[in-house]
Amino acid sequence: MISKHAIKQNAIEIVKTLQDKGFDALFAGGCVRDMIMRRESADYDIATNALPHDVMNLFKKTFSVGTQYGVVVVVKDGHNFEVATFRTEKSYSDGRHPDYVSFSTAEEDVRRRDFTINGLLYDPVKKEMLDYVGGRDDIAAGIIRTIGDPVERLTEDKLRMIRAVRFACRFNFHIHEETRQAIINLAPQIHVVSAERIREELQKIITGPNPHLGIQLLDELCLLREILPEVSEMKGVRQPENFHPEGDVFTHTLLCLSKMENPSWTLAMGVLLHDMGKPRTFQELDRIRFNLQ
Repeated sequence: MISKHAIKQNAIEIVKTLQDKGFDALFAGGCVRDMIMRRESADYDIATNALPHDVMNLFKKTFSVGTQYGVVVVVKDGHNFEVATFRTEKSYSDGRHPDYVSFSTAEEDVRRRDFTINGLLYDPVKKEMLDYVGGRDDIAAGIIRTIGDPVERLTEDKLRMIRAVRFACRFNFHIHEETRQAIINLAPQIHVVSAERIREELQKIITGPNPHLGIQLLDELCLLREILPEVSEMKGVRQPENFHPEGDVFTHTLLCLSKMENPSWTLAMGVLLHDMGKPRTFQELDRIRFNLQ
């Protein structure tokens, strides 16, 4: 398996090849964020003013994954690197994908991205950082904040609401108040996103760091009742205090999630849903019981 160091070196070579041919080329997004946070990245995305056909002509092994969006994959030493042309996007009629794309400048490309912490660019050849949106300051302050108007950014791609939670859990950051309020207001619209894409984000949340905080944050942002109503229904469901002094079923579930270490998806979902039947079987008889009807 190719090492993370080798992946980074290959990415630098791709940038250098593009620059040697007169194009602008920069690391973009999560790999730059991770670099600032002193984390190793397994993937390096590259943004450039080279058009897709330029990229495909420059490298031996490439394939298109979305030339309409200016994205080409360059294969180097068996690893895939996404190389995307700087672009702007307009009109998102399905709440996920742009209806119109045009190629643009580096700054315009950044301003259509999701969160400031993911809006950084870095030139690994000149060793220069470009920050048009205050990403470095938000990383230092531990803030998840949309780029520009939060309602506009989240309306463009509704999945960003759950991604905000995932990043907050992963880095133990807090979500900026304006972004929080926009998510709360837009939460009922999450259903325009496919169940498969929601599942992928949920999987990353509950198998990653701080899964209990992730579920709690989904609840606070009114997303939990939309995507996992069975879990939301656990709130306020009392349990026998001699067996569960920690509190209601929801509190108990969060506590269980907090005890997991590197769980599989199956185990994490088992923990999350292990008491999902209690809200509908709750009875107060000689004591609180959960009997099948």
